[in-house]
Order: sequence, then C-alpha cells, then structure tokens
Amino acid sequence: MHFSIPETESRSGDSGGSAYVAYNIHVNGVLHCRVRYSQLLGLHEQLRKEYGANVLPAFPPKKLFSLTPAEVEQRREQLEKYMQAVRQDPLLGSSETFNSFLRRAQQETQQVPTEEVSLEVLLSNGQKVLVNVLTSDQTEDVLEAVAAKLDLPDDLIGYFSLFLVREKEDGSFSFVRKLQEFELPYVSVTSLRNHEYKIVLRKSYWDSAYDDDVMENRVGLNLLYAQTVSDIEHGWILVTKEQHRQLKSLQEKVSKKEFLRLAQTLRHYGYLRFDACVADFPEKDCPVVVSAGNSELSLQLRLPGQQLREGSFRVTRMRCWRVTSSVPLPSGGPSSPSQGRGEVRLELAFEYLMSKDRLQWVTITSPQAIMMSICLQSMVDELMVKKSGGSIRKMLRRRVGGTLKRSDSQQAVKSPPLLESPDASRESMVKLSSKLSAVSLRGIGSPSTDASASAVHGNFAFEGIGDEDL
Repeated sequence: MHFSIPETESRSGDSGGSAYVAYNIHVNGVLHCRVRYSQLLGLHEQLRKEYGANVLPAFPPKKLFSLTPAEVEQRREQLEKYMQAVRQDPLLGSSETFNSFLRRAQQETQQVPTEEVSLEVLLSNGQKVLVNVLTSDQTEDVLEAVAAKLDLPDDLIGYFSLFLVREKEDGSFSFVRKLQEFELPYVSVTSLRNHEYKIVLRKSYWDSAYDDDVMENRVGLNLLYAQTVSDIEHGWILVTKEQHRQLKSLQEKVSKKEFLRLAQTLRHYGYLRFDACVADFPEKDCPVVVSAGNSELSLQLRLPGQQLREGSFRVTRMRCWRVTSSVPLPSGGPSSPSQGRGEVRLELAFEYLMSKDRLQWVTITSPQAIMMSICLQSMVDELMVKKSGGSIRKMLRRRVGGTLKRSDSQQAVKSPPLLESPDASRESMVKLSSKLSAVSLRGIGSPSTDASASAVHGNFAFEGIGDEDL
C-alpha cells in the first residue's frame, strides 16, 4: 500500500475553538482519512507501549509554539515517512492497533454512523451478491459475509479477496486496489460518490496449481468458472479460433472442470489485466497493455508497422521496484499558482536483469501503477511462502482472539526496509551471483516535477541468472 500525506488543511476547532492543522492521509492516491497531529502522536504512544521504542521509526517531536509554514511542511514530510515505515513493517503494519486506528479515522472523516446496511458485491460475471453488514465492518468481515451468502467453505475464504474496481462501459473492470484490513469496504466505496465504483470478489492467488483445492468444492468451482469465462469474453486470456471452438463446446456441455483444465493451458490464464498505458520499453513513450500473473509482468505492444508483440518480465529477475508520484508544475512555473496543478502522474519502475551482467530500469506510466506494485509484491509473497513450504491457506490474515494476526509462514516474508533518502547519483555495485540476502537498493533519479518519493521495494525472490539460463 502507498501511504502519503500530500497536503494539510487549516481547520476551525469545534464550537468555534482555535484553528488547527489537519493532515490528509491518502492511500493509493485517494483520501482515506483526515487526522490531527495529536491523534497520530496517540497512535505512536500506543504502538510504543505494545512493541517498544526500539521497533518504531522516528516520530516528529512536539513544538511549544505555533509552527511556521516551513515547519508545517517539514512535519508533514516526517509524518508521511512515519506512516509509510509503520505500514511496511511486517509487525507494526499488521497490528490491530494500527489498522483499527485507520478504520476509526476513515469512518470519522467520512462522517458515516455505525448502522446495518445492504452492500452490493459483484462476482466476475457481473452477478450481484447482496450482504447485510455494518458500515463499520472491516474487509475480512465483509469477505466472510459474502462467503457465507455463497456457501463457500471457511477453508477456501483465503483463496479469494475483495477488490475495488471501476466498471467500464463494456462491463469489464478497471482494478483500483485490493481492499485491505485497515479500511471499511462500505465507507471506501460509498465515499467515492460515483456509481461506477464497485466491489468485486475475485481469486487472490497467482499459481494455477492452487485451482485444484478450489475446484474440489462446488461453489469454488463455480466462482473460478465464472471468472475464467468473463476473462475470456473481455480478451484478458489469449485464445485461438480452435481453442475458442473447444471452449464453446465444453460450455455447451456444462463441463466446467474440463473447461478450466483447457483454460489453464492458455496464455494469460489467471492474469489481471490493466488499462492501456505507456512504457519506456522497448522505446520511449511506447503504448502498452500490461497484465500481471504467473510470476511475471507481460507487456503487449504494437510498434508502427509491426504485428502485436509481447514482452515478459519475470518477477525473479526484478532486483527491486518502486512507485513514484509527481504533480506537474503550472505552465508558468512554481511562481504562478493561479494556473493550478495537473493530475498526479504515477510511475512504476523496476530494475530488471536483462542479461547476466546488465541491469536496466523499465518504467511504466499508469494511473494503476500502485496496483501493479501490489501485484508484484503479492506474487513475491506467494513465491516465498511456497519456497518455505508454507500454505496459501495461511496467507489470509485470520482473526485470533478478536485481533488479526499473520501466520508464521507470512511473518517470514518480511517487507524490505524503507529507503528514506534515495540517492540518485549513487551507483551501487551489484554482484550478480549474490542471492536474496545480498540484494541492495538504489534510488531512481527524481523527475523534474514536484515529486513524492515512495519506498524502494527490494525483491527477496530475486534470483539472478546463472550460466545455464543464458
């Protein structure tokens, strides 16, 4: 998740009290909540009591006097780094203290009272599932309610997730993000005040070998079948005419398992497809369509005068990646605020091992860059859990004694540390024969716009290339 505090607001106190500074916390570029410094300080103190001061990142100190505008900006930057660091820590970021703070703040900011409501959740084929939930129910509560309505067994809930999407005119979905444990799904979707935004149930794993577990159950089989049919209809899965004929025949016979077995052999089966965007590979400003799945990012492109081409970037050959956000300055420069600022520009950049001794940065510019980064991280997590002998059933955070806890196998997959001050001029010397523990991080050159740097994600699944791979 990408936490940012891009702005502050001067707000009047309750009942005409003195004004105060409020910090707008954005998650993946969307306003999540608005909080005061004292509230964040209270969160910090609670985390310190529970986990100890040595575990926590630095928190900006109190000031005796009113802050100058420069000090307000400095505090904003420090608080942003603090929230990013806490979220990325595998212990702090999954703690109930941290997540419940964000849920309460979200509900208070949007001024949504706690009450029972009917929430619409879509399946991949557009079928609607109505569940009765509380407005204060967290993501896991809603997921369990949907599973109960569908009669999906408890041991299969971890194979599915809820996603926030934007429904397009052709009925396909543009994925915004996977709903997380720190948010309230009802509040998240209704606060956008746009009927195009929906909540969709979709499988949450990448390795098709796990399909066997899901297909053993009637409801699980139907959910996989509906998702696959929808993906084929919208062109997400690449199908030849002969394969399409075979699939149609199996559909007519209602042979769902056989249909899925054939679909598993097709290119881009189980992939998540993103909206058309731009990349700097193989050349600058190249129009591409990005898909994520099977431990890779796939870039489909059509160069002038050429047929459709596809390039694949394996997750295990990405040394690290990061998302950067920038806001173009007014046309008259920083001194002309009357022009206003443009829309936020998001970029996903990853350093890829092109050959045994050559690393190259590849940059994708897309409003869905953060979602792409989340997909990369979840593919890495899945690879590492599988490598350690863990089970995907444990990858869902389960409630234990009223709190959400990570399984032992997931605790072993720790997020890399936050790189607070990337140095674009530093050229790290990388020994390509080194393995996971020796992966170093390097900053990406800052754009010439007003940029908000994000953490560099080191890849614990980075394997390098041996002579036998060339």
